[in-house]
Amino acid sequence: MSDTAKASKAAEAADSAVSTDATESAETAGAAPAVRPHTGRRRNEAARRAILDAALRLLAESDGTPVTIDAIARTAGVGKQTVYRWWPSKGAVLLDALTDRADQDVHGPDTGDLRTDLRAFVTNTFEAAQRDTTASALRTVAREAARDPHLAELMRTFTAARRTALRDLLTRARDRGELTGTADLDLIADQVYGVFWYRFLLGHGPLDADTAARLADSLIP
Repeated sequence: MSDTAKASKAAEAADSAVSTDATESAETAGAAPAVRPHTGRRRNEAARRAILDAALRLLAESDGTPVTIDAIARTAGVGKQTVYRWWPSKGAVLLDALTDRADQDVHGPDTGDLRTDLRAFVTNTFEAAQRDTTASALRTVAREAARDPHLAELMRTFTAARRTALRDLLTRARDRGELTGTADLDLIADQVYGVFWYRFLLGHGPLDADTAARLADSLIP
C-alpha cells in the first residue's frame, strides 16, 4: 500500500477513534456527547489524494489494459463508494488525476512580463511531462486514444484544459498591450503544444529548458 493510501486509512481510523472516545466519555459523565474535533476535511483530502495518485499510477502502468474503479479503490486503500462519492465514472477520475497533476506541476505564472511568463510556462510543461509517472500516463492515453473512444474524449478534454491555461496567460499579455489585438492566441498555443507533442511522442529532439526558451522567444514579436 502506498504512503498516500496509508495516510488515508490512518485519517479514517483517527476520525473514528476521536468520535468514539468523545461519545463514550460524554455518556459516562451523563452529559450530551461532546462535539468532536473536525477531522472530516483532513480525512476526505487524504482519501481524495490517494485516489488521484492511484489512478495516475495505474494509468501509467496499464500498458493499454483498462483501468477499473475496483483497481483504483483497491490501490488507494478506499472503498468503491468513496470513489463514486466524488466522481461519477472511471473517466472522470482519470481526467481529474491528469489535470490535478498538471495543475500542481505547471502553474500559470503572472509576473506582468510575457517573455518571463511564457518561458516559465513552456519550461514547466516540458519538465513536468517527462517525470516518470506523468510521462507513462500521457503516452498510454495518447497511444490508446486511437482505439478507445473514452480515452480519446479524456485526451481531448485534458489537452483543451492545458490550452486554456496557456491562452489565459496570453490573454493577460494582450490586455497589457504586449500582444496586438489581432494576435492569434490559438495559433500561438498550437505552436507551443505542437512542438511539445511532436517531440514528446516521437522523441526526435529534446524537451529541455533551452528548447523551451527558444520556442517562447520565437513566438513573441
